[in-house]
Amino acid sequence: MFGGIGRLAVRRPWLTILAWIVVAVALGFAAPQLKPTSDQADFLPSSYESVQVGRLQEKVFPQQETPAAVVVFQRSDEGKLTAADRADLRKVVSGLQDRRFDRIKSVKTDAGSVSPNGRIALAGIVATVDDPYDTGVTESVKDIRTALKKLLTGTELKAGTTGAAATALDSRESAGDTDAMIMQATLLLIIVLLLIIFRSPLIAILPVLIIGLTFVVATGLISTAVEAGGLQADSSITAILIVVLFGVGTDYILFLLFRYRELLREGHDPKPAMSEAVGRVGETIASAAGAVIVAFLALLLSSLGMLRAMGPALAISVAVTLAAALTLVPAVFSLLGRKAFWPSKPWRTRPRHRFAARAGALTARRPGLVAALSGGLLAALAVGVFSFNPAFDSESSLPKDLESVRAGQDMQRGFAAGQTDPSWVLLESEDGGRLDRADLDTYRRNLAAAGFGEVSPAVVSPKGDVAQFGVVLKVKPASDQAIELAAGPLRDTAHRAAPDGSRALVGGTSAVLADIQHATNRDYSVVFPVAGIAIMVILGLLLRSVVAPWYLMLAVGLGFGATLGSTVWLFQDIRGEQGLLFTLPVIVYLFVVAIGTDYNILMVARLREETGRGRSPAEAVREAVTRTASTVGAAAFILAGTFGVLLLAENSMLQQMGFAVAFGILLTAFVMALLLVPAVTTLLGRRAWWPGGRNPSAGEGARPDGTEPHEPVDAVAGSTT
Repeated sequence: MFGGIGRLAVRRPWLTILAWIVVAVALGFAAPQLKPTSDQADFLPSSYESVQVGRLQEKVFPQQETPAAVVVFQRSDEGKLTAADRADLRKVVSGLQDRRFDRIKSVKTDAGSVSPNGRIALAGIVATVDDPYDTGVTESVKDIRTALKKLLTGTELKAGTTGAAATALDSRESAGDTDAMIMQATLLLIIVLLLIIFRSPLIAILPVLIIGLTFVVATGLISTAVEAGGLQADSSITAILIVVLFGVGTDYILFLLFRYRELLREGHDPKPAMSEAVGRVGETIASAAGAVIVAFLALLLSSLGMLRAMGPALAISVAVTLAAALTLVPAVFSLLGRKAFWPSKPWRTRPRHRFAARAGALTARRPGLVAALSGGLLAALAVGVFSFNPAFDSESSLPKDLESVRAGQDMQRGFAAGQTDPSWVLLESEDGGRLDRADLDTYRRNLAAAGFGEVSPAVVSPKGDVAQFGVVLKVKPASDQAIELAAGPLRDTAHRAAPDGSRALVGGTSAVLADIQHATNRDYSVVFPVAGIAIMVILGLLLRSVVAPWYLMLAVGLGFGATLGSTVWLFQDIRGEQGLLFTLPVIVYLFVVAIGTDYNILMVARLREETGRGRSPAEAVREAVTRTASTVGAAAFILAGTFGVLLLAENSMLQQMGFAVAFGILLTAFVMALLLVPAVTTLLGRRAWWPGGRNPSAGEGARPDGTEPHEPVDAVAGSTT
């Protein structure tokens, strides 16, 4: 089948290229743009308590205003605010209110705006939209900061802004233009590495152009699916799409070009060589893409809306990349022929691969030792997983000199940490009748007696059937302590103390994060096993074996643990951070497990092919490692380098993401794919391919020794530089 696809693309190269360009142009103009979204109702299922609280608040208390950001005032000498200071403060707030910033409804203070110790005063910034992360709101917060500097001139006051919108602004600015940084770094790495590998400017540039065209088609298809209503995704997925498309796309192009170059070295004409290359590696590329696609589609089983939306979008992008690798790439390079390698001349001769040959020889000679050392290294690194602590406080990852961080710390000199973001306890009558005022007062006293923090008086709905209490926690709402309180003691107390005939619900930031934590843990127990089983099925079909998929997936699981454990060792144990990004296991799953499996598939497919040519297990491993090392190494360096750029960011969570994926990809490529998997395969011998038979690759047109009629025994497909 794949040979037929390759021949069709090679025979009609201009038609193939034109078809891709037409589709890209049509989608570029006709497809709607992906837009940012903040529909938190879909982030968690409605069964979660925090979601029910949010919806009940919108229904019963639509007039409730929650500040998107807060201005924290204090004296320049950090002393108590004087009467003159308070008068100046009112003038400053009035000045901000008069300026009428875009998407800002009001800037105001209230009776409780001055702290009990008289040192700190607050002014709430209320937006006209519910989403504090709205770009218009964060830009207005930036304008408010500028206006504050002018309005405070001549006073003894200083001020800073904090809260959700201010933190979002600082987070965005401290990270810089991450999408642009990733794109530029990716392009540079791909061009430089391909130039080093092939020593040809055409081969360095053409893959970038091909993948760029693929990116346009993929994003157009995704946005069209979103508009049609069958898919959920937003513009925040763009950065991940860039990495997936360029990382996976480069892998598949390298797999194909290395095979194409080997066939040219053997004397084949360019067009037949390209058709044959697609026929030889098409199944491997399709299997690798299939593994990634099913891994992404498994995210549909997630209870988190963010992941459910991400999975199908990424699956579409990989499917488009696969189509381009099997059609567009052969069409382009068959037109160029040998000129694609100009001005390089060494490509005509077969390289020696000294380092890879030594590694392959050692693995073939001492497979037990190599398996023990490589597996032991991964196992040792994986021990760190047991200390993994998920962190939900995005502010803690920001540089400490940012205004939102400093203002938040200043606020705590006068107020409880949860002052601007209370937890909400809603008491609802089960029969729709009015709640008794005496019961509400008793309920409030019981909540306050539990010692979680200050509890505000009940705010009762117009119908009298719902009452709302604000609980100002003593700890930061996004901290581990606050999440534990919301998930356990606070909810337990609120539920237990509810008067007869009513039910209590706990919401707010701490409760939302507690529910996300619960949903995330649930997703790990469902998504990962399903994805693992699906990938095993694909491996079984590719290798015609029921044995190899088992140890391959065990190796992948070990690599996952080693990646996450290494990140824990570095950031929690060495750098002393309180926790790691709570979505880090999913990120490692997406990029290390799913995409990194490509390298394992390439290696085992090659091992199976060499075994099918009649070579002994040791000979097959030596040849496969020697010929595949450069392909795997080049692809891994490009993908790892792309994520490694995130280490330059000041945001520690971006650093965690960058290190985890970059280091994980390198572990997958150089320890797992090139050492552990070949070593275990050697130990198992031909049993690894059971029930595929003695010569699993010997098929139509094969010689008795398993080689193809036109290929010498020592010339292998998928060879590299």
